[in-house]
Amino acid sequence: MTQHLPILAIITLFIGAFIVALIKEKNEVLRNTVVLIATFMSFIFTLMMYKPIIGEGNIITYWMGNWEPVQNWAIGIGLEVDQLSLFFGLFISLSIVLSALYSFKYIEKETGKDKYYVLFLMMSASVMGFIFTGDLFNMYVMIEIMTFASVALTAFRNNKPEAVEAGFKYIAIGSIGSSLILLATVIIYAQFHTLNLAQIAGELHNNYTITTLFALALMVVGYAVKVFAVPTHFVAPDAYMTAPSSISMLFSGIVNKAAVYGILRVLYVVYQSMNLPSVQFMLIFWGTVTMFIGVTMALAQHDFKRLLAFHSISQIGYVITGIGLATALGITGGLYHALNHTLFKGLLFLCAGAVYYATGTTDLDKLGGLAKRMPQTALIFIIGAFSISGIPPFNGFVSKWIIYQASYEAGYAPVTIIALIVSVMTLASFIKVAQSAFFGQLPKEFKNVEEVPLSMRVPMWIMAILCIVGGIFPSSFTKYLITPAANAVMNSAKYVEVMMGPEFASKFYNNLGNAPVIDYKLAGYWQPIAWLILFGILLLAFTLVALLGGFNPKHFSYSDEEDAKYDVFYSGESAEFSHVGGSDLFWGLKYQFRHYFDFMHKIHNGVVNDYALSVVLTAAVVLLYVFTFVR
Repeated sequence: MTQHLPILAIITLFIGAFIVALIKEKNEVLRNTVVLIATFMSFIFTLMMYKPIIGEGNIITYWMGNWEPVQNWAIGIGLEVDQLSLFFGLFISLSIVLSALYSFKYIEKETGKDKYYVLFLMMSASVMGFIFTGDLFNMYVMIEIMTFASVALTAFRNNKPEAVEAGFKYIAIGSIGSSLILLATVIIYAQFHTLNLAQIAGELHNNYTITTLFALALMVVGYAVKVFAVPTHFVAPDAYMTAPSSISMLFSGIVNKAAVYGILRVLYVVYQSMNLPSVQFMLIFWGTVTMFIGVTMALAQHDFKRLLAFHSISQIGYVITGIGLATALGITGGLYHALNHTLFKGLLFLCAGAVYYATGTTDLDKLGGLAKRMPQTALIFIIGAFSISGIPPFNGFVSKWIIYQASYEAGYAPVTIIALIVSVMTLASFIKVAQSAFFGQLPKEFKNVEEVPLSMRVPMWIMAILCIVGGIFPSSFTKYLITPAANAVMNSAKYVEVMMGPEFASKFYNNLGNAPVIDYKLAGYWQPIAWLILFGILLLAFTLVALLGGFNPKHFSYSDEEDAKYDVFYSGESAEFSHVGGSDLFWGLKYQFRHYFDFMHKIHNGVVNDYALSVVLTAAVVLLYVFTFVR
């Protein structure tokens, strides 16, 4: 039974999609039941693999159609689930269940719900298939299914022109990324005549030729498009904003995590290239640029979901940086943040969905005071905001602190500083969102809004509780989930040996060490310097809000009185320079860096040709870098 669990976790979702397509709109209760059963059973099958894989340290393999290797040559499609695969599978399958439960009420007033659930299950199944497969071409097939389902879900509300436009951008740029992955796959197959990841790893073993380096560069850029790393990120803001929030949660929580998993498998297992400083630097630099540009663009947004989209890009930068360090601590921090990002960013997208469900808008200029009418949503939002900003005792603090330590210890002090600055900006921007959406004056048109239904709040509370637990019990999270996955990354010879035999695994270089279990001290707690830095972060964040956002005493009731003491601070200034609306707290910052933001505005111009050119140029730069520095 155990060896069948991977295929059961995948096929359950595909079968669910097929059944939902047959039911259509005939019976809504039956359709929703099928969706819930399919997603829950997939999660249960994945959870059943925990004991044999993580608990006992085994690796489960399953050969489709019983096509096992013949004379040490893989000719069939094999599924292989190790600690790394299962780590991603556990939180991805949980996210799918929570998103399905949230969707039942969230989209009940939409048309085409049967198509929504078919696409939902197809996308979910493809992600599970991607992380459990041990076949390079099967990875491409699954990521293609994922991409086209994502495109259709982006354009789900096709009565809105911006949704259709976002879907078109997604399919155009996403297809380029898929084409790069396919071309790399074809090149590798032509070189080694096999598609099995373990066999390719054994055959390749640092056998870097022009051909294999060409495939490496194409593969990395292709997955960078899927993970929305800068400068291949242009599709993400539109897609995240226009898709239903239950889908935006999955885009941020599982779709880009599949791409992160792909990068890990290609660089750490197939190419075994993460012992090369040039490859490490490439990922660290790429991740650092992504985290910084993502957060600066978030500061300029006026839409709740679009702001979250840029923060999702920024937080993925932390993950890429962590895994790029190629140290035990760095990989642990990167994987921890990948898990945390799925939790707190999924939570925040669900909060945005709750706001949209209650008010019909996510425009921060039109919102305000919703905490009075939606106290639970406001509290859940604060938990998510503190988590993503790296405030203890929430999970984001632990994973970010590990990445700070790992980057500093690896000799990348400038990266540590940038990561801290990004955390400051993240906290500051969520103070802006809190003021815009949940505090301040409640607009008259929203005076009768109510808290969202229980079936929407339950997934939000589950994710909020996990954000707290992940911060309070870091040693348990790492010991029973993250450390085994990190060890699987650093000691990938076993992955090859179980699938193809010891003669292939013997070619691997020595392991990269063992991941530590994160205790409170290593997580940043009980360290005076940690609290000093945290105090500095908070101080800087509130300073940004208070000074760069502007302070307008005329918003207070007593400021209308004639009192000369206000003249010194405010009198005579034109109203156009007094930007204190919640959604524009950082007008002063944007003005001071107007040339930077003008440039960013120009390159985020909505022209698909320019976005495609950006991907092509990125591929050219990565190709040049790989050919020059990777040996």
